[in-house]
Parts: sequence; C-alpha cells; structure tokens
Amino acid sequence: MEIPPEITIRESIRPGSVYYFPHEKFVSQEPHFFVVINISPTTENVIFLAYPSSKIEIVKRRNKNNPPQTLVAVRQDQYPDFTCDSIFDCNKIQVDSIEKLVQRLSSGKLRLKAEMDIVLVEQLRRGVFASRLIPLNIKQQLGMITSP
Repeated sequence: MEIPPEITIRESIRPGSVYYFPHEKFVSQEPHFFVVINISPTTENVIFLAYPSSKIEIVKRRNKNNPPQTLVAVRQDQYPDFTCDSIFDCNKIQVDSIEKLVQRLSSGKLRLKAEMDIVLVEQLRRGVFASRLIPLNIKQQLGMITSP
C-alpha cells in the first residue's frame, strides 16, 4: 500500500528535512537540494528553504560585501547526499508551502533525501539572521527575533 504524498510530507517534514526537486523560479530546470530551516514546519503556514550551490567561488565573490556568516560551506563528507562540496547563501532563501511540496511529490518531481544534521541547520538559521537582505518578518517567523 502506497502512502499518500500529503501524509508522506506532513509526517516527515522537520527542521533539516531535505528535498530534491527542480524549482520553477530557477533558470535551470535541474533539481536542487532544499533544506527546511523552520523550527516547527508542521505548525507553520510557510516553509523556509535554504539551498546550496556547488559554485563556491562565484557565491563568495557575489557576497563579498555581506557578513561572512551568511555563507555556510558544507563539505561532501558532512552531508551524505551531496556529490561535491557546496555553499549556502543565506542571503537568499525560498519561501514555499507544504501544499506545494505535496504537489511536487504527487507529480514525481520531488524526492526526499537524507535529513541534514541539526548543527548545520542551526548554522543556516544563524546565517539567515545575520543577513541584511532577509526581511525582518521572515526572521521573526523563524523565531530569531521576537516581535516588538
């Protein structure tokens, strides 16, 4: 008996869940890794996804004026599904919904990957918090800043 996509996503989503799919907002239609950085994604309306790039030097150059902690390098040996060293630009995150993840899984476009270590997820959250480009309301939703 096959588990329905909605149950698969809702039962498996947690901080550090990793999904692999092509994102419609990206120029490349190749699949990318997306890491859930929400503290409690099952109870939230939006899902915040950090995503890595294998183009480490390009990402570093593009962010030379941003705080260094907004870039989180992850070696291939730190995450089993990476085929190469990668870097997360925490100045950019994708905002999504559980429903959209369910749709992608239903259509066969999304694959679940190994969960990312919570230490790395917390590093990604700190990178988002340090970013001058991430809106305050997103930082508040991630529980990094309390409302005034």
